[in-house]
Amino acid sequence: MAAKISYAGVEVGTELPAQSFPVTRATLVQYAGASGDFNPIHWNEKFATEVGLPDVIAHGMFTMAEAVRVVTDWAGDPGAVVEYGVRFTKPVVVPNDEKGALIEVSGKVAAKLDDNRVQVDVTVMSEGQKVLSMSRAVVQLS
Repeated sequence: MAAKISYAGVEVGTELPAQSFPVTRATLVQYAGASGDFNPIHWNEKFATEVGLPDVIAHGMFTMAEAVRVVTDWAGDPGAVVEYGVRFTKPVVVPNDEKGALIEVSGKVAAKLDDNRVQVDVTVMSEGQKVLSMSRAVVQLS
């Protein structure tokens, strides 16, 4: 498979469709089971607050994975992402209620590179705070 987006049709500044991803305690339990990461800061409120966190927090790798979905959905092929990296800046706090938390993600083409590749800068927010910084993907376009 290849990206469905044409390199020739993309300009620096092109905005990717923004998306929001809800996160509940149930989501965290499902992710823990799939990843094998059962650290109690992700499911035990008492433990999380005892170690200085405001509440249970989402797994960093879960947050990172949700964020890159904006890029893979835009490209039309997850395999088109050839590089991806972030810096974790703030945790996504997940309260124990029906609402949970919301991860809000947007992206913009920051540079056109050689070999039909583009750099996409991704903005990842929760509760009005940036939770990932230096979030960048390199995408191979058609």
